[in-house]
This record gives sequence, structure tokens and C-alpha cells, in this order.
Amino acid sequence: MLLYRGHCRLLRAALVALYICVLCFGIVGAAAGKDYYSILGVSRDASQQDIKRQYKTLSRKHHPDKNPGDERAHERFIELAEAYEVLSDDEKREIYNRYGEEGLKNQGGPGGGGAGFHDPFDIFAQFFGGHVRFDRRGSGSGRAKPRGPDVHVRVPVTLLELYTGAEIEVDISKQAICPHCDGSGAATPDDIETCGVCGGSGVRVVKHILGPGIVQQMQSTCDECGGKGKKVSKPCPHCKGSRVYREADVLTIRIEPGMQGGEELSFEGEADQHPDHEPGSVVFHLQQRPHSTFTRQGNDLHADVTITLLDALVGFNKTIPHVDHKIAIELSRAGVTPPGHIQILTGKGMPLRQHAAVSGSAFGDMHITYWIQFPKTVEAAAKMELVNIFDSVAWDGSDAASRQSARNHRGKQAPSESLAHDEL
Repeated sequence: MLLYRGHCRLLRAALVALYICVLCFGIVGAAAGKDYYSILGVSRDASQQDIKRQYKTLSRKHHPDKNPGDERAHERFIELAEAYEVLSDDEKREIYNRYGEEGLKNQGGPGGGGAGFHDPFDIFAQFFGGHVRFDRRGSGSGRAKPRGPDVHVRVPVTLLELYTGAEIEVDISKQAICPHCDGSGAATPDDIETCGVCGGSGVRVVKHILGPGIVQQMQSTCDECGGKGKKVSKPCPHCKGSRVYREADVLTIRIEPGMQGGEELSFEGEADQHPDHEPGSVVFHLQQRPHSTFTRQGNDLHADVTITLLDALVGFNKTIPHVDHKIAIELSRAGVTPPGHIQILTGKGMPLRQHAAVSGSAFGDMHITYWIQFPKTVEAAAKMELVNIFDSVAWDGSDAASRQSARNHRGKQAPSESLAHDEL
């Protein structure tokens, strides 16, 4: 009987232990949620540089614009942004490592409040250009660091790149926080000491006795520690105590079709780093290079086209290449083409950024201005034929029309091999 009771107690204890194990595994599995390290393809001890590099590579690969209609690529793009937002933030990463995805929702404990994710396209814009500015370093307590200066860079781009879109990689050299000392300037954490003069406050209090019962108290920055409250007994061998070093980085500018020269692409937090301030932005200013054929005004393209005097009188059919040289623009006139005449080709201009259709087109217009090429000389026999021909031509005899035609055409004649000049 006693043996039977002993077996029952052991069986009951084993069942309780098994239940507790199952419950614990269930809690851990629920808390872990998504594996952000696997999503980015990095190890749990990956550096910030590795995390950033992986996100930049994978987000470009799975961007919806590169995978139109692929819902899985879109979901992957969102997952990559969520993983980067967590793992690039030291505070969020620590919470995730301890509590998993569920811990992030509660900010690591009761009363923390849920923490949502930013728009994945906003995070993508930090690396490939955009105008989004937000603090992605968490909302911890304490005094906010001042923001460092922005770095402005002019980037020349071609009209073709603005027409078709492009990705341009720009090499930059910037100041970064020393990874060996994590910006402390000390060889090891034990080499950081509290300032013995200010007691770690960073300020010195000086009292002056001005008279009986009259004391003047003044505060000034501690000249021993420079206001830091800490002193380094042994400097970091990598940065020599400067806390920063120079590193090379590559930023990829993503030019969308239809962008214009003069636009700015801002990369938040990519300027010089320093332990005492938050990094500013690297701002790229697009500067359009001149094109051999077209000029741009807004979403419209303008071009000057030269035709012969015969074409101007009897009409013509000709083609010119478009900006991308993939299609030929057909130009046709059946009647007389006066100098300075402008022909508008609807929907043949630059692509519209927002794809807001204008007159049923997602492109601007093309404006062709015609100029006349005159012959250098006319033979005597041909002169008589021309006189006989033009005797039967109907002319616009208004002086105003003649003066306007002359003004339009002055200086716009197509250059010939050698321009003739009348000598007096």
C-alpha cells in the first residue's frame, strides 16, 4: 500500500513537472515571436555595421517597385524594415533579446505601452533618399542630445537618369564612433574614473565671501574633466582617446522617374557621428546636366529642330530620338512651317512623379520649335524659276507678321559650313 502511494506521488510530480515545462515552452515561444536576426540573415552578436549592410542589400532586392505584383516580396520588405528598426536601436534590441517580440509590444514590462513600427518606406528612405525625419532611437528618458550639422553634397545627374530613374552609389567619408571603446575614449571601462575635482557633476562651485553674512556662489564648467564628470586614465589604443575615427561608407541615391534637378534627397542620421550629439543628415542636391537636344521646363521637354527651306514650304516627315533613345519621335508637317513655329506633342514629355494623369496622360508634353535653314547661294537659272513660282504664292502682307517672323528667326538660322556675309 505504501509502495502504491509512493508511485502515485512520483507520477503526480512527474505530470506537474511536464505541465510546467510545456507551459514554459509555450510562453517562451509566444514571447519570441518573429526571429528578426533570421529575417535579416545576421547573427545575434552582429555589429550595427553588419545589420545596416544587410538591410540595405535585402531591402533593395525586395522593394515593391522592383517586384510589382509580388505580394510575398512586399511582405518581406515590411519584415526587413521591422527587423532593422528593432535591431538598429540598442534599447529595443536589448528588450527584444530579453523578452522577444511580445516584450517590444509592452516595452519590456508592465505599463510600458505598446510600441508600433514606422512606415517601412520611411525607413528605406533613410538609406536611399527621402524627406522623412523621425527619431528611431527609442523614447528613453534623459536629456536629448543636440543634433549635429547636416552635410550637403551636390550630385550631377543626366536628363536620362531623371527620365528613366536610376540608383547612384556615392562614396562618402565620415566620422564614426570608435567601436572598440564605444565612444568613451578609454581602453577599458575600468579606465574611466569619476572626476575628483567636481565629483562627477561636471561643474565647479566657487564661493566668494563679499562681507559678513554675504556669500556669492558661482558655477563654472569643471576645467579638470571639461564638464564631462569623468576622466580617462588610459586612452583607447584604437582612437587614441578621441572617441571617434574616420570610416568609408556608401550611400545609394534612388532617383525616381520624373524627379527634377534641384530636388533634395535626405539620409537621416548618416552625417558625422559623435558621442556628444546625434548625427545630422547627408543631404544630396540633384543638379541636372545639360542635354544635347532637350531642355526641361517642369514636366515638359523642349527642343529646337532645324528644317530646310524646302521642308518649311512643302512639308516634311522626319524623326528625332527621345531622351532614352528607345523610341523615335515622329515629326510631320503638311503645310507651310514659319520660323519659330511651335508644335506640341501631347504625352511625349517627362513622366509625372505622382502619376496624376493630365489630359489622359501620365507624361508631360514635348514642345518642338522649328527653325529654317536657308541655302548659301542660288544659281541664276534657279532664281528665275523661284520668281515665277512665288508670283503665284499667297503672302501674309501684314507688316506686323513680317516683323514678328524676323524677330523669331533672328539668330536662329541653322549654321551652315560657312555663313555668307554681305560686304559693302
